[in-house]
Amino acid sequence: MEYRPRLVDAELTRLLAAVGAVVIEGPRACGKTETARRVAASELRVDTDARVAPAMAVDPSLLLDGRPPQLLDEWQVQPELWNHVRRAVDDRHQPGQFILTGSATPDDDARRHSGAGRFARIRMRPMSLFETGHSTGALRLGDLLAGNRVAASGPDLALADIIERLLIGGWPGLQGAAPAEATRVLRDYLTTIREVDIDRVVRGRRDPRRVGRVIASLARNTATEASLATLTRDSGQDGEPLARNTVDEYLDVLQRLMVVEDQPAWSTHLRSSATLRKTPKRHFVDPSLAAAALGATSERLLADLNSLGLLFESLVVRDLRVYAQAHGGEVLHYRDSTGLEVDAIVSTDDGRWGAAEVKLGAGQIEDAARNLLRFRDRIDTSRSGTPAFLAVITPSGLGYTRPDGVSVVPLGALGP
Repeated sequence: MEYRPRLVDAELTRLLAAVGAVVIEGPRACGKTETARRVAASELRVDTDARVAPAMAVDPSLLLDGRPPQLLDEWQVQPELWNHVRRAVDDRHQPGQFILTGSATPDDDARRHSGAGRFARIRMRPMSLFETGHSTGALRLGDLLAGNRVAASGPDLALADIIERLLIGGWPGLQGAAPAEATRVLRDYLTTIREVDIDRVVRGRRDPRRVGRVIASLARNTATEASLATLTRDSGQDGEPLARNTVDEYLDVLQRLMVVEDQPAWSTHLRSSATLRKTPKRHFVDPSLAAAALGATSERLLADLNSLGLLFESLVVRDLRVYAQAHGGEVLHYRDSTGLEVDAIVSTDDGRWGAAEVKLGAGQIEDAARNLLRFRDRIDTSRSGTPAFLAVITPSGLGYTRPDGVSVVPLGALGP
C-alpha cells in the first residue's frame, strides 16, 4: 500500500534532529510503524523478534546495536528497554538515535527514568480528512489562528459522504475498504481490545463482557459530558449499575491503550458571574470506533440525525486535534453554569486561541454564530486575549467570513 504522508512526518524529522530518542504513541493500526520506517535506518520488532527475550535476560543493550535511527517497535512490551535506551543516548551524545513506537502506555515504574532532555513524544492519531485526501486543506487552521479572513470553497460532503468517513475512519489500512467491510474490521478491533489488549496492559483477568458494556456506553455518549455516574448506570445490567471503581479502571486502561481520548474543559476568566464546568467530553480517538460499537450502518445513521450529529462533532474534533498538534495546540471545550457551551476551543502554547461550533446542517449556522458571539462577550479578553477566530464548521458549502466576524468553514476545505 502506498504511504500517505502524515502531518507528524515533519514533527518526527524535526525532533530527531534535536533529541536522542523520539517516542511515537498512538492506538494500534493508526500508522505509527510505517511513519517511523520512513526515516529509520534499522528496526527491531520488540513484540515478535525471537532475540528479544534472551537478550533482555542477559544484556538488553545488545538489542540497541542497529544503525541509527533505530526503530524499536512496540517497545512497551519490554518496558525495561526505556532505561537502556536512555543510557545509550547519554553515551552517544548524538541526536536521532532511536524511534520508539507504542500502542499502550506501560505501568509507571519508579525505576524508569523520565527521559527529560533525551526523549521527545509525538501523539499520533488516525488520519484526518486532509491526510486521507477528503479535504482540500484550502482553509488552514494556521490561517485561522493568524486571524485571516476565510474565503474558499471545498468539496461538498453530503450526508452520505460524511457517513462513509464516519464508518471507515482514518485508519490507513481501511482507506480502500467499503463502509460495511470497515465496520466488520473495527468491530473485531474492539473485540480484541476487550478480550486481549486489556489483560495485556493490566495485571489480572478483566471480564470482557463488562469491558464491552463500558465501550458501548462510551459510544452512546460520544461527544457528551457523560459523568462517571452516568457511565456506571449505562454500563450496568439487569437494573444494577456497574461498580464505579470498575468503570473508572476500564476508562483508565482504554485511555492507556489510546482508543479513547477525552476532550478537557477550557479554563479561562469570565466577565460574568457564571461558573465554569470541568467535566470532559467523551470521545474515541476515531469516531469509527463509536460507530462500530453502536452497530451503526448508513441506513441507521440517516434515520437518527441526533446520533449522526454527535459522531460528526467527534469527527471534527479528531481532525482539529491533528491540525492543532501541528501548531503546538490542543482542543478543549467550554461550558458554564448557565448552559452556554462551545463545541471546540483550539488553544496553542503561544497563547492564541479560537472557538468553533460544529453543525451538521446549514440551517443551524445562524444560531451557532449567535452562540459564539455570546460566548465571546462572556470571556474576559483582557486576561485570555482576543480570540483569533470564531467559526462554525459544517460538512460542506462555501467558506466565508460573515459581517459579524464569525467564519463559516466547510470541513471538506479544512486543513492544518
